[in-house]
Amino acid sequence: MRKALLYLLVLITGLLFLGRLFYLQIIDDSFKQQSESNAYKKEYNYPERGHIYDRNGKLLVANQRSYDFMAIPRNVKPFDTLELCELLNITPEKLNKQLHKAKVYSPRLPSPIVSQLSKIEHARLQEKIRKFKGFYIQKRSARHYQTTIGANVLGYIAEVNPKKVKENPYYQPGDLEGKTGIEKSYEEQLRGIKGVRYIQKDRFNRDIGAYQGGRLDTLPINGKDINITIDAVLQEYGERLMNNKRGGIVAIEPNTGEILALVSAPSYNPALMVGRQRSKNFTKFYLDTIARPLFDRGLQATYPPGSPFKLLNALIGLEEGVITPQTRFTCRHGFKYSRTRNMGCHCSYGASNDLNKGIFASCNAYFGNTYKKTIDKYGNATNGIKHWSDHVKSFGLGNYLGYDLSIGSKGNVPDTTFYNKWYGKNKWFTTYTISNAIGQGEILTTPIQLANMTAAIANRGYYYTPHIIKNIANDTIPKKFTSKKITTISKENFEPVIQGMFNVYEQPGGTGYYSRIKGIEICGKTGTAEVYGKINGERKQLTDHSIFVAFAPKDNPKIAMAVFVEHGYWGGRWAAPMASLMIEKYLRGSISRNDLETKMLNGSLQEEYDKYISGEEFTINK
Repeated sequence: MRKALLYLLVLITGLLFLGRLFYLQIIDDSFKQQSESNAYKKEYNYPERGHIYDRNGKLLVANQRSYDFMAIPRNVKPFDTLELCELLNITPEKLNKQLHKAKVYSPRLPSPIVSQLSKIEHARLQEKIRKFKGFYIQKRSARHYQTTIGANVLGYIAEVNPKKVKENPYYQPGDLEGKTGIEKSYEEQLRGIKGVRYIQKDRFNRDIGAYQGGRLDTLPINGKDINITIDAVLQEYGERLMNNKRGGIVAIEPNTGEILALVSAPSYNPALMVGRQRSKNFTKFYLDTIARPLFDRGLQATYPPGSPFKLLNALIGLEEGVITPQTRFTCRHGFKYSRTRNMGCHCSYGASNDLNKGIFASCNAYFGNTYKKTIDKYGNATNGIKHWSDHVKSFGLGNYLGYDLSIGSKGNVPDTTFYNKWYGKNKWFTTYTISNAIGQGEILTTPIQLANMTAAIANRGYYYTPHIIKNIANDTIPKKFTSKKITTISKENFEPVIQGMFNVYEQPGGTGYYSRIKGIEICGKTGTAEVYGKINGERKQLTDHSIFVAFAPKDNPKIAMAVFVEHGYWGGRWAAPMASLMIEKYLRGSISRNDLETKMLNGSLQEEYDKYISGEEFTINK
């Protein structure tokens, strides 16, 4: 028995050795690669990154020649450190740090010492590169921006981090990849495929020609050109309107979901993210915690939607059958929902409002009653909120929309789970959530979500996932961007709400009446969202946000949009006029109300923002 066990042990050990030998010789080629690496070196030939065009074919991003100063650590011979540092315009400490980093990565493989040399630095080095053994210059292409707009949309490229190099064999130290915006979302399409040249070396490590006669060499394949959905003219106009203001503007083509403009203010010139100053500029922007130019307010900022959210409550009320277009509620300067609590309103005391007037006059009493009837229909707030939140979420609110940019915020649509966690299971009532009636309280949305909601209303009940890609050379865009998303609201219930939106502009007393544009049927809804913050350590109410959503024309709409202007007082002061100008600019290509345009372009809220920086107390005047 022992003898048999001994034979079995020897047999198993032999099989293990044979298996390991088979793996090392047949499957694992790392030792072969290491041996061969002593016989040749690889040089990469970098492809041109794909160009980026707007929806109309205007070139936004091209390429320019760039150079990286590379080193193969084990080939580096003693050199004049001070001379090289002077040529590279870096300190000896920086040079030693980069050389150490390169050696840690691999003594045999090339690593970047200084990336993106200027043409002058490259010319100086070319004359003296022979003096620095083990170093060489690698040609690349860097981005060349043909525009000063859309930094948040276009994004930028930068050096890959060590983690990415380990995870993805395509990348080598010093390679560039898209970090934000379109550059990141469509990195694989834009980057192309590197070419490789194998160079034979002799026993003295000298280059002696092509390895294996060049049979293994490959040529680079340039990246694919792409067209994005942005209209460069509209984007530039939106950025000008938002000068000296903070907030976001998002415009969408309703019948496709294509994003026409994605404005975030304040922004920066995308060219500042190119070259050796990129790191310095990025640090400057990153540390600016006041203006936050790297924060995309169109996609990431969450705000209370304010009165535009009343449109959804109207649609839900109609769908649930708790109101009709003829239903009237009396407004006594607001909606009183307890003995001591009242949701104030600007309507005349005793006004009897139907749905149409409730929308264009933005009556809080009308929507307070509508919301309460909707929730109470199901017997208790727990069941009512569930049905209500399902309707709201069908418009894309409360979740990531699935668009093709890599950043965003979910916002918040409170549901039964939310309130049970907040107040305790079944320990809350409809009046606890009454702020939802007017888009305040726990509701939070991003500008792109509100723009998408408006597109769904313009389409009478459906939307397409918003997206930034229009065309990829020799490729197709994902199917999810061409599939309809259907809301829970019946098509017939949209018409009375749309008529109310139309009267916001056209009806005297409508909150957008003074921003109307002759000859264009605009449907919109103003909003004034309350906001709170800390000043000198105390929680205080700050100046309200100015909000507006709109689409045009009323029939067969071509553009839907949302405008948020932080601390812009009220919806009709900044957001509504800016939206009407954007719509006219897109539909007509010119502006008829030059007085309104001048006022919006030259207007500034910087003094308002400076108050928060200084911590001064202030009074909100509406």
